[in-house]
Amino acid sequence: MVGLRLFLPETWTNDPERMMRAGVPKVRQTALTKPEIAIEEIDRVIASGVRSGCVLADAGYGSSSPFRQALSERGLNWTVGRSRRQNVYPGDVALVFPVARAGNRRKYHIPDRPAISAETMLTGEKWRKVSWRQGTKGRLSCHFATARVGLAEGHRHRMLDGRVQAMPGDASIKMLAAAIKARWICEQAHLQLKEELGLDHFEGRSWASRHALMTMIAYAFPQSRRLKAERRKKGITGPPPKPTMPAIRQAILDLFARPPPMRSPHRARIIAEPVKPKIPK
Repeated sequence: MVGLRLFLPETWTNDPERMMRAGVPKVRQTALTKPEIAIEEIDRVIASGVRSGCVLADAGYGSSSPFRQALSERGLNWTVGRSRRQNVYPGDVALVFPVARAGNRRKYHIPDRPAISAETMLTGEKWRKVSWRQGTKGRLSCHFATARVGLAEGHRHRMLDGRVQAMPGDASIKMLAAAIKARWICEQAHLQLKEELGLDHFEGRSWASRHALMTMIAYAFPQSRRLKAERRKKGITGPPPKPTMPAIRQAILDLFARPPPMRSPHRARIIAEPVKPKIPK
């Protein structure tokens, strides 16, 4: 993971006083959609010299035509999720100039065939069982179908099992399936950020506190990679040493759940628990 940006809705960007209290920088006080933020982050990563093979995104980004077009304009291969109800044209669709039966002459070309849903398009395709990589319990495989289509709203791309791809024309179905299933790694990364690092429970009320949390996460990743490399160098195999991340998180929760220690006003020592007075019988 090379970048995380906080999304600010218009209810925030339209309230300068609120953003000032939260410490939002001036350059971040402009309302942007999530696809627009993603494109800015991609440009920043490309400018830094990071190499990439394929841009992956879920349907929340894949439904944005400007987002997909921006990826194609940058010469990037991409795979995004789409709704099965997305209207598409067959790959060999052509544009014709309609003849007006009455009235003025038509100004724009139209497709020679009507658009149909992606689900309907894939119904008539041949489904193949494809294995894309080795998993912990054996080869990972599933059934896929491919079709060259033209989206009803934009350019012609390749549709694969409810997702849209802009990949090289000679890409095999195994390569396409592997690109789609790589989304699982992204999903797992976000899930662990939320569950193991408590990102979904973070209740910071300022930009600086959120940035500090993201910075700690960013530093934790190369540290884990360094420790893993050291273990390989020393020939250490097997599971990582205890405590694991869930155990550390539970220990922190237990620490905050304990009652705070009380200091006696007449003594220098700390009393961990309140002492019950002894009542003489």
